[in-house]
Amino acid sequence: MSTQENYDPKVHHAPAPAPPHAQTGHGQLQPDEEKQCTNAPVVAKKSVYAGLGWLDRLLALWILLAIVIGILLGNFVESVGPALQRGKFVDVSVPIAVGLLVMMYPILCKVKYESLHRVFAHRQIWVQLGFSILVNWVVAPLLMLGLAWAFLPDEPGLRNGLIFVGLARCIAMVLIWTGLAGGDEEYCAILVAVNSILQMVLYAPLAILFVNVISHGTARSASYPVVARSVGVFLGIPLGAAIATRFILRAINAKWYDQKFIKWIAPWSLVGLLYTILVMFASQGKQVVHQIVSVVRVAAPLIVYFVVIFSLTLWVTKKLGFGYKLSTTQSFTAASNNFELAIAVAVATFGANSDEALATTVGPLIEVPVLISLVYFVRWIAPRWRWKD
Repeated sequence: MSTQENYDPKVHHAPAPAPPHAQTGHGQLQPDEEKQCTNAPVVAKKSVYAGLGWLDRLLALWILLAIVIGILLGNFVESVGPALQRGKFVDVSVPIAVGLLVMMYPILCKVKYESLHRVFAHRQIWVQLGFSILVNWVVAPLLMLGLAWAFLPDEPGLRNGLIFVGLARCIAMVLIWTGLAGGDEEYCAILVAVNSILQMVLYAPLAILFVNVISHGTARSASYPVVARSVGVFLGIPLGAAIATRFILRAINAKWYDQKFIKWIAPWSLVGLLYTILVMFASQGKQVVHQIVSVVRVAAPLIVYFVVIFSLTLWVTKKLGFGYKLSTTQSFTAASNNFELAIAVAVATFGANSDEALATTVGPLIEVPVLISLVYFVRWIAPRWRWKD
């Protein structure tokens, strides 16, 4: 993440559609223009992978290994499942709770809370945030709601789990996808901060609206106090701790915080992710294997959701003249989901062995390979669209 203190959307993010390139009678670019277009794509010749650590570069492999090991432990070591369910923290097993908190905290420490007031002084950033809020809190949840009913009309538990996933806007993995795709990580961190705050306010009432009101008539309903408490704990604690950490440590030594502390703490987010996935699949391993039909039924709408919301956002931002970096950031923010929070809410509300918990657990199993595929896709399509910032 950039250490630049002053974020200027006019420089980095303002829509800047280039004038159309002149063409020859055969529809080919003139030599000078072709050279200019070749030399100025937003995706640099040097891959962003070169700047990633070994944890980031092999992310898909680590997650796959965590899933496989978790499933094997859950199915072949009888004591693992019950052991991981002992001890509760806000109705969530302590091992899972620890993973959720450890995963979110480092990401939130990266957000430059001290300079947000300067960011919001620019009118352009409000336009971008308004677009992001519309996609993340209106279009994406409604799309997931529609897909949940279309694919799972006879499975209220699995359907509710998908609804929980659709309402949980991503605040962790989106920085990974944005970095891999060469998007704007600084603007992405701003969206993380905004979505964190909005999630604290909107998740519980929207969950009640979607599950209890719109899906009225099902035997399974969510409790507002339970949902609100889960969101407040598993998002509020790491957010509050991150804000306090950043302001206190930067007041002591800002250079050390930006150059040393952030680099030291950053890998813990991925460690927390891998640990959480392993624990979740170890806890739910038997369910995943024994209810493979349910897993497949949940996977189908998730795949459609990720591809449709990403493609739609990418196409709209391209048409609106957004640069590659901004469009990529907006698209991955819209397509990513905070499945950790969804799992916490599902487990606290319906129990660890519920269909809701199973549906939310399938989330990372589908999201990771699909989003990695979309990273490759957007990096492939950018030079072909001659997409520049």
